[in-house]
Amino acid sequence: MQVLYQSLPYFRLNMILNASETAAKLPYSALAAEISCLLEGGGAQVPERIVQSLAAGASLFVMPACDERIAITKLISLTPANAAQALPTIQGDVIVFDVKTGQRIAILHGPTVTARRTAAVSLLAAQKLAPNPSGPLLIVGAGVQGWAHLEAFAQGLGIQEVIIASRTLESSERLAAHARSLGLQASITHEPNVALAHCPLVVTCTPANGIVLSELPRPDAFIAAVGAFKPSMVELSPALCQHFATQGQIVVDTADAGHEAGDLIQAGLDVSTFPTLAQIVRGEASAKRTSPILFKSCGWAGWDLAAARLAVASI
Repeated sequence: MQVLYQSLPYFRLNMILNASETAAKLPYSALAAEISCLLEGGGAQVPERIVQSLAAGASLFVMPACDERIAITKLISLTPANAAQALPTIQGDVIVFDVKTGQRIAILHGPTVTARRTAAVSLLAAQKLAPNPSGPLLIVGAGVQGWAHLEAFAQGLGIQEVIIASRTLESSERLAAHARSLGLQASITHEPNVALAHCPLVVTCTPANGIVLSELPRPDAFIAAVGAFKPSMVELSPALCQHFATQGQIVVDTADAGHEAGDLIQAGLDVSTFPTLAQIVRGEASAKRTSPILFKSCGWAGWDLAAARLAVASI
């Protein structure tokens, strides 16, 4: 697959896109395809991200990446305490440069890029790995990532039913209403572990400050665990992770998960033994679609690079 932006003879410079403008340039299915293209083609240079701890559990992320035509840096803050004040927990920008001239091409809305590229990665993983991609879908966590994953799976997989679990009834009801506006059947549960028996598709996108799933999954389950990106963070019980390792399959987004995937690390698993999404996409590892599959996503600046590539294709 040809990278879209490679056909452009030049870039227009200094485009500053707000949240809605950034979202319009990153439709989920197209973004999942661009991520797949990046993984297939190689050539991207992605150093390890810098995570600077801040006061009260907040973090500052500096995430550079480049290929032969563009370079990006995502600079965002994560402030979990903002949720209690109705403020965004993620803030910042993705800055895009022309490699040849060093000139700035665009500034993308960082939280929108983060939400959409994370959901698009989960969508790509589900397309490649899920034994039963038709759903219903269980979403645990009704924040920004819950909304993004709902939209991505509805657009990219055509799911018709979603069950939502969240810490607060209000957030669950808002997401359920959004699902119904998309033409989906939507219901709310206070027992996500019980809902596992009904849902072959599952996404966990919580703050990862405690276990939210511990029951064994269906034999045809696909779980995308998104929330935990530090060794101290967790959404899935150790026993559940070990079940996937022995009775199913675990795939990680990148090799960096070896020191970031809190769920797997706390389960005592050797993360380096699990295939990456790139290996699945390139055919270097195969999906075991007859067994339950866990996709552990921790985040990577390569996903932001793919988003920037897609965004600048129409600039």
